Amino acid sequence: MEERQQVVICEDLKAELRDFLSALDYDKLFILTDTNTREKCYPLLADVPAVKDAPVIVTEAGDTHKSLEALARIWSYLSNGGASRKSLLMNLGGGMVTDMGGFAGATFKRGIRTVNIPTTLMASVDAAVGGKTGINFNGLKNEIGAFYPPLCVFIDCEFLRTLDRDNILSGYAEMLKHGLISSMENYTSVLLYDIDTMNYAYLNRLVGQSVAVKERVVAEDPKERGIRKALNFGHTVGHAYESLSFREGRPILHGHAVAAGIVSELYLSHKQCGFPKEKLYQVVYYIKEYYPAFFFDCGDYDTLYELMTHDKKNESGVINFTLLGNVGEVRINQSVDKDKILESLDFYRESFGV
Repeated sequence: MEERQQVVICEDLKAELRDFLSALDYDKLFILTDTNTREKCYPLLADVPAVKDAPVIVTEAGDTHKSLEALARIWSYLSNGGASRKSLLMNLGGGMVTDMGGFAGATFKRGIRTVNIPTTLMASVDAAVGGKTGINFNGLKNEIGAFYPPLCVFIDCEFLRTLDRDNILSGYAEMLKHGLISSMENYTSVLLYDIDTMNYAYLNRLVGQSVAVKERVVAEDPKERGIRKALNFGHTVGHAYESLSFREGRPILHGHAVAAGIVSELYLSHKQCGFPKEKLYQVVYYIKEYYPAFFFDCGDYDTLYELMTHDKKNESGVINFTLLGNVGEVRINQSVDKDKILESLDFYRESFGV
């Protein structure tokens, strides 16, 4: 897409959205929500004139519905509703909605413009920003997708008042990751924020800081050929934990899996790149304090290892990690031998008493 993605940290979402839409040349607006955001979030925007008149596409909530079948239903709705290449698709929801809506936009008529309005912390700091879109396929997360930046992302932490604590923590794991890969200042501010009191105005500032980290990295490397891999820190092991939880019918939230992955990958960072031990234990202590333990045992190790071999960042069958030499010192393309990887699983279980 020729337009560069714009991110707006909102002070008055309705006014900013109204101004944006009135300045834009498009023929039809379509709004994608899921069953949750249709009920809880859409009413907050319903009196914006352009939104009030727009047809609403509702998909089932939950990552298991980020499927080819659900995508085909969105395409059908757009096609039957007379969408053209000049139409606009507004994705109002969490990461599932922005991922799938973004991919629907990327592929319908070879690309219509999209706008993301994330309604979860995870989507605000991660999924809705950066242009990665996709669906799950063949039992694998985000297996089919495209790099397709939205025209604009409107971020407003007021939506987060509808979120439960587990979902706040899920998004916060990505903010912790952004802190770890960027600077001591960012890292410290994330660790010091009091999740138990939830100051939403201050959280909006922290989210702005977190998004800026991601934007900087994405601008340097939009197609993930180099430094954008920094954003995968915690995700190689984290995705394996997440996939195992789905396979066993006890799904955990993406950010909870990433938090567990950060513990294992900081251990690898310590062993392979000299990440300081005191900071390793500081992060482990923080994650232990806020996040539930993920239970698995030695019998799961081979499955977890096999799941890591499917990671899209791998090359020639070598498991490719992003590790840290220190806070803000990113080391991409780190290959780690199997014994060390299994040790990192041991480290997680020992740290969490599982």
